[in-house]
Amino acid sequence: MFKRILSFYKTSQPSAVKVPAEKVDGYYKKLRIQAFVAGTLGYSLYYVCRTSLNVMKQPIIDSGFLNATQLGLIGACLYWAYAAGKFVNGFLADHSNIKKFMATGLIVSAVANFIMGILGMSSGAAGIASSVMFVAFAVIWAINGWSQSMGAAPAIISLSRWFPLRIRGTFYGFFSASHNFGEGLSFIFVSLLVSAAGWQWGFFGAAIAGVVGVVLITLWLHDTPESKGLPSIEVLADEKTDDGMAEEEVSKADASRIQRAVLRNPGVWILALSSAFMYMSRYAINEWGMFFLQKVKGFGLEEAAMIIAVNTIAGIAGTVCAGWISDTVFKGDRKWPALVAGILEATALVLFLYGGDGWFINVLAMALFGIAIGVLICFVGGLMAVDLVPRKATGAALGIVGLASYIAAGLMNIISGWLIDGNAVIDSVTGEKVYDFTYVSVFWIGAAVVAFLLPILNWRRKKMVI
Repeated sequence: MFKRILSFYKTSQPSAVKVPAEKVDGYYKKLRIQAFVAGTLGYSLYYVCRTSLNVMKQPIIDSGFLNATQLGLIGACLYWAYAAGKFVNGFLADHSNIKKFMATGLIVSAVANFIMGILGMSSGAAGIASSVMFVAFAVIWAINGWSQSMGAAPAIISLSRWFPLRIRGTFYGFFSASHNFGEGLSFIFVSLLVSAAGWQWGFFGAAIAGVVGVVLITLWLHDTPESKGLPSIEVLADEKTDDGMAEEEVSKADASRIQRAVLRNPGVWILALSSAFMYMSRYAINEWGMFFLQKVKGFGLEEAAMIIAVNTIAGIAGTVCAGWISDTVFKGDRKWPALVAGILEATALVLFLYGGDGWFINVLAMALFGIAIGVLICFVGGLMAVDLVPRKATGAALGIVGLASYIAAGLMNIISGWLIDGNAVIDSVTGEKVYDFTYVSVFWIGAAVVAFLLPILNWRRKKMVI
């Protein structure tokens, strides 16, 4: 049984039928674009299944179903499972059929959202205790976290397998906008469902989005050029490494040995730590931004959702421009745009937290924050680590960065929930709970500052040579 599962997910064998030489270029470009579209849009819909709970926090807390500390712990369960999964599945994806691997993860994630919706619907009628429902939500959301970790590595490996180095940064930038599309869709689509029908329906909407993504991945995401009767991308692009060795020769080296070398590479770990702090500040807004706007600045659910959605939509400009500019203007050098983006992110976070409750100032803060985070996710969250390692170890590098990033995101959720609940007081006049974000704001801003300082340690580091 286990061997059959391994065989099912194994990287596709080269096709016995080769594409005629005169048709190679056209067929390759067609399949390359299909794979890019499927990986990008498919991962966008992954994000809808991941961020659905973020939209529902305020109505869940107000209903008394769960409190901020419990929701922080549930969010941490997703991130920690995701962190472990990113590490394991990043290594596995290097050896896997990326179409089957990515589709499987999204199927499980959609089912997890559907079950959460069912539990939410049945809890009141069944009289299930809040503590039992908390445990059930935590377990299911952890399963969702693991399945979510099966999305990024296959999509990025697809870029590595189908795109030459000279344009990989450009398309990586476009791909990195996928999380912005997904988050924006989640904040708008899911929030409308929640407003119209109740928070439980947000999970059902996310599940439907996941099913659409599975269909797209199944139809258009292709495993390798060789499995379609094409030469490898290394052969097509005639690529060489820094030491003059053909990339095709490097790709034949023992994968496990290369991956072990990546584990010992300090440059990858520095970027992983930087990404960890960046993810703390990023998910501070994604997880708690709507709650902050509603409880501190007085916005309604839909208004708060629209403001946070500006962050995700503006991030598209950051990610799309990041890869292209670094490829064309900086010739593959990501350090300067990454530093500028890091400073901009910290500045925008200060503006959001301390800039007042006016609509314009909050929209501006989220627009700047989104652009900066878009650049940082593209560079610090993946591409700078990928640039340091051979193609054969793309998934391994992403696994290390992902492990650190989502352990940190989980810690942020718990610390933030604890700081938010711990500094709340009951108003003596209205009897309502009033939240003080002073300490949690300092925590979020400090993480943003550390994040943009760490990559400076890598400025002189060269790509690994096998």
